[in-house]
Amino acid sequence: MSLVFYWHPMSSATPIACALAELAVPHERVRIDIRAGEQRTPEYLAINPNGKVPCLVVDGTPLFEGLAIHLWLGEHYGVAKGLWPQDGTPARLEAMSWCTWAYVTYGAVIGRVWLATMDDALRNADHAAAGIRAANGLLDLLEARLSQQSWMLGDAYSLVDLVVGQVVGYGTYMGAAVDAHPAVAAWLQQVQARPAMQGEV
Repeated sequence: MSLVFYWHPMSSATPIACALAELAVPHERVRIDIRAGEQRTPEYLAINPNGKVPCLVVDGTPLFEGLAIHLWLGEHYGVAKGLWPQDGTPARLEAMSWCTWAYVTYGAVIGRVWLATMDDALRNADHAAAGIRAANGLLDLLEARLSQQSWMLGDAYSLVDLVVGQVVGYGTYMGAAVDAHPAVAAWLQQVQARPAMQGEV
């Protein structure tokens, strides 16, 4: 299978880079300089009409959006490596639920905080504070789960920990109170210590 990964370091492509490293998946890597606007060139838009990174081209067919790429990698490579649950199991449903929770529910809240904090046109301290309160409420849910088990799916690390950990880790830069959630903080430290999370990603 031919895989071409379009990315930029320290961007929304980072979680995919980490997943590819964790799974040891052979692939070609093409750097898209998003600071120079390469993601908006006609050549790249022909590959990914969304005009963003990440994008993973699978045997000539583009797959874009980080969550979609994670779920595909889990299904195609993670099961064999014991890092993603088998189809038809309760754990597979949990994996899909928590990965989506990270990207769609928690990620959306952190995105609103970013806009209210960093965007000149939308900067609003009250909106940012409301977003942080919402994020902390979601961290309460994660705290309850990780207080009962070591990893997102139980006793063993999986790609779900990588996916959720990447989004939660980014939230700390926006002010989410991970340190006020001891089980989450301890778990996140373990996730971030994985060898696949190191290096230029």
